[in-house]
Amino acid sequence: MAHKTEFLYMSEPDTIAAGVLDAKKCIDNAEEVFTLLAKGDYLMGGNNHNNHGMYIVFPKESEFPNMPVAGPDRRFVAMPAYLGGRFDICGQKWYGSNAANKKKGLPRSVLMVTLNNKDTGEPIAYMSANLLSAARTGAVPGVATRYLARKDAEVLLCIGCGAIGTSCLDNVITQMPKVKKVICNNHSLAPAEKLAAHVREAYGVEAVVEQDLEKAVRQADVISVAASRTAFLNLKGEWVKPGCTILASGPIHFDQEEGGEYEKNGGLWTKMKVVYDHIGLHHAYVEDAIATGDKEEYYAGVIGGPVYHLIDLGLKEQLDDSLAIGKIIMGQQQGRTSDDDIICFIACGMSVFDLGLGYDLYQTALEKGIGTKLLLWENPAQCE
Repeated sequence: MAHKTEFLYMSEPDTIAAGVLDAKKCIDNAEEVFTLLAKGDYLMGGNNHNNHGMYIVFPKESEFPNMPVAGPDRRFVAMPAYLGGRFDICGQKWYGSNAANKKKGLPRSVLMVTLNNKDTGEPIAYMSANLLSAARTGAVPGVATRYLARKDAEVLLCIGCGAIGTSCLDNVITQMPKVKKVICNNHSLAPAEKLAAHVREAYGVEAVVEQDLEKAVRQADVISVAASRTAFLNLKGEWVKPGCTILASGPIHFDQEEGGEYEKNGGLWTKMKVVYDHIGLHHAYVEDAIATGDKEEYYAGVIGGPVYHLIDLGLKEQLDDSLAIGKIIMGQQQGRTSDDDIICFIACGMSVFDLGLGYDLYQTALEKGIGTKLLLWENPAQCE
């Protein structure tokens, strides 16, 4: 019996035409995905169904001349998932990353998303995902801003002004109705100046570059962190204003010296509320850390690592007793209960968000005739 299979290929321009740069579309989509996570209507990799993904990392040296060797941010990652609800889709994000790509005129990471029929495994769509991944990464703190930030927040500080920092800005700023000023802070000056110019042009809001981190933090009502994982970022708790919302899309430390131990009282971490993107994911990170035999080294590479460390010391509540944004959205937990609450939202990235946004881009593409249909087979040559 003949069974023709086609799938839709979407280039990067196709995803733009389908709305990948529409912040409201992306934030609404991410909010819906958070509710499915809270309900448990999803699956990700690993036996615990919560793993971030499967990594290929390269050795420092190899006896094989063609085998890649380790380099800055060099890896391949497969991130499979099932997402329920109205999406009801399987798929994965796949990407290769290499900091040396920039010398070739390429992004650091090259990403693709595949959507598959949950029953047959047939591909439904295959799409460029650099903008998709950046959009969903930015949409996640956008959701957190919607639910956690003070409605009268006026000053947004962006720490890290690259592609992901820009995506975070473009989403977060839409959820700050009273915003008056954006402060841009980056290790190198050019990206900060570029982001400030973008803010002035796109939003008509005052935007300044401030390289003095203390001066920048003391002004901020909302802090978006999307800085490099290779740079140690330490903020002093005394710099942070009462009522500030901190959006940790990149690694951040409070009251800790580089390479040193936390203060005995845990610094600002123990004084503020911590809200996680998804508790199950952080359990999976801790399980992986234990499996490595060196938890502290593993923690150092994970955005939530400083909090896991404090949990181990008994200085922070256990993960299962912590706040999760999905439950806050559904009204099962309370996030901000006072204008003076300092809240840190920890976001580590999950493939379900790539699938959720990819699915809506695919549906829009079907409606508008965007993309290219490709043939897998007219009839499979091998049929068991």
